[in-house]
Amino acid sequence: MRTRGFLTLALILIVAALLRTLIGPASSDDGLRLAFSIPSGEILWLRSMSVTSAAVVGATLGLSGLALQTLLRNPLASPFVLGISSGAGFGVACVLVVGYMLRTSGDTSGGTSGESGALPWATETIGAVVGGSVALAIVSRFGRMGDSHNPTTLVLAGVILGSIFSAGTALLEHLVPHGLRGDLLSWMAGRLPEIPNTAQLITLVCVTLVGFFVLARSAPALDVSMLSDDEAHSSGVDLRRLRGTLFWTGGVLAGIAVAYAGPISFIGLVGPHLARRLLGPHHAALVPGAALAGAVLLVAADAVRQMIDLGSGRLPVGVLTALAGGPAFLWLLRRGFQQGGHDRGVVR
Repeated sequence: MRTRGFLTLALILIVAALLRTLIGPASSDDGLRLAFSIPSGEILWLRSMSVTSAAVVGATLGLSGLALQTLLRNPLASPFVLGISSGAGFGVACVLVVGYMLRTSGDTSGGTSGESGALPWATETIGAVVGGSVALAIVSRFGRMGDSHNPTTLVLAGVILGSIFSAGTALLEHLVPHGLRGDLLSWMAGRLPEIPNTAQLITLVCVTLVGFFVLARSAPALDVSMLSDDEAHSSGVDLRRLRGTLFWTGGVLAGIAVAYAGPISFIGLVGPHLARRLLGPHHAALVPGAALAGAVLLVAADAVRQMIDLGSGRLPVGVLTALAGGPAFLWLLRRGFQQGGHDRGVVR
């Protein structure tokens, strides 16, 4: 089953990557039109880098979603649903606005260019990680009932907190000039860089690999952690340490993904579920499976968006994942999937 599942995911990823590479705009007598052709030279390089960005961001979100679902023992947990993506976005917006104000306060010429590139990307990443971790801590606190989490309360707290952070980000957008405001609006919709920054992409790959190895090394303990606390303790698993590891792994992965591509919704929710369907419940297969499934979903979404021309440009990939992921989330909510089975409405 596992071999067949991995082969299925790998085949879909290859097909989606080929489609994303082959589909693109081409010049004609009527202007630009969508064409299906084999690119070459710089065009091939740019498209392959876009595919790489989508695959890495998708894998990062898939691993983050798996870490959060295991941490909270809740199949509905994901960076977007729990408000972590919105919190990370708010953190980045705060960093950008503070950076803009510091620059303008020291600019005697009164310039208002406000380019976001004036700040190091590492600073934006720190803001995203801090904002995402704060959001996760707040949601976890509100959703806890004794030694368990109520899934409905978690989802409601995440939706409300996400709305608050989104409103805060919208408020901050009005404190900056139109140039930076437009960048923030586009980034908040979730976008993959058309021309990826190599250093940023390498940083994202390195952080994702560290998160992958942390989760893969803890796979046996993650299986045991899905049992009750007493059973996990009797099996020799240090739940306190493991949950701390999952907390920071999920928060950091979600934060750096948001810093790189903006808040892209539902990949972290659907990816781990797709991996479970194809590979089973054991984390030894789920960890690489969630990363691969997340990559498949985002590369496929990026390929599909290339075919949607709104006249004013391509649809942001974050909008497309929200349109497709929303019904998937409602279906999961309807079915009431539980990682460890149903337990009277409370995930222990």
